[in-house]
Amino acid sequence: MSVLSLFLGIFTFVELNCENFFDTQHDSLKQDQEYLAESTRHWNRHRYWEKLDHIGQEIISCGDNSTDWQLPDLVALCEVENDSVCDYLTKRSLLRNAGYEYLVTQSPDVRGIDVALLYSPVSFRVINRRDIRIPPLPGMRPTRDILYVSGELRCGDTLHVFVVHAPSRYGGERSTRPHRLLVADHLSTAIDSLRALHPQANILVAGDMNDPHDGHLPKRIEAVGLINVSAKAKGAHGARGTYKYQGRWESIDHIFVSPTLTGAFRSCIINDAPFLMEEDEIYGGKKPLRTYRGMRYHDGYSDHLPLVARFDFGD
Repeated sequence: MSVLSLFLGIFTFVELNCENFFDTQHDSLKQDQEYLAESTRHWNRHRYWEKLDHIGQEIISCGDNSTDWQLPDLVALCEVENDSVCDYLTKRSLLRNAGYEYLVTQSPDVRGIDVALLYSPVSFRVINRRDIRIPPLPGMRPTRDILYVSGELRCGDTLHVFVVHAPSRYGGERSTRPHRLLVADHLSTAIDSLRALHPQANILVAGDMNDPHDGHLPKRIEAVGLINVSAKAKGAHGARGTYKYQGRWESIDHIFVSPTLTGAFRSCIINDAPFLMEEDEIYGGKKPLRTYRGMRYHDGYSDHLPLVARFDFGD
């Protein structure tokens, strides 16, 4: 039996953008050449195995809440390339004895970027999954599917989880805003359909929205009645957001819950453990220790920090 969920009632959910978590094999249907051994990044098996263990270590560290320790029950991941990466992460990395299973999308993203959900079968029994395809607008590159998963908790309730990685702001926030709102519209439609069947559904939405908590996409999600429990999340070691851009902390990763979950919600923090951070030599303070600085390998973890939300669902 794994060491997951040893403390009855406490349920830990993590959201993490892994920063270009690619394997070393070329997919002829995707533009993944940047992460091959012969590329300018020189992405090879040694660096891939380092990345696997780094992400595993990062997830493990999210189980420390200063009073008790347990591995997270659910982990929503953004920027994973494929099933192979998830298989190696759960079966061959530092997480190999944790007992995690996983679900991952197969999106039309041109680079092959997907989202995934790691779960402990001890505390989350999968009932159903569906990938929500986002038909692109004219001139818009295909984006990531939304991963929907429903599962039974130990207390017998059903939890409905949506994992989202919205289009980036590359090219300008205003010009790319319709792309993110398109994702929000499809997500909202799925939530409305779910509530039509289950009015008291326990819903959790998480992912990299590429929008701050007061941005258009988060506001659209809140408009369907969800609550952003990560809006005020902070780290214990100076992080004021999950991502730092040109010296400014940004919270573009989010966790939303339905009102039915607010009674069970206990806390949401940013995991800025010291080993995940480095000195920001240009702008001062600290910043996430990422895998690459430009094209130079930096042997870090991710350019995003994890969000960690805890709930008490009883036993």
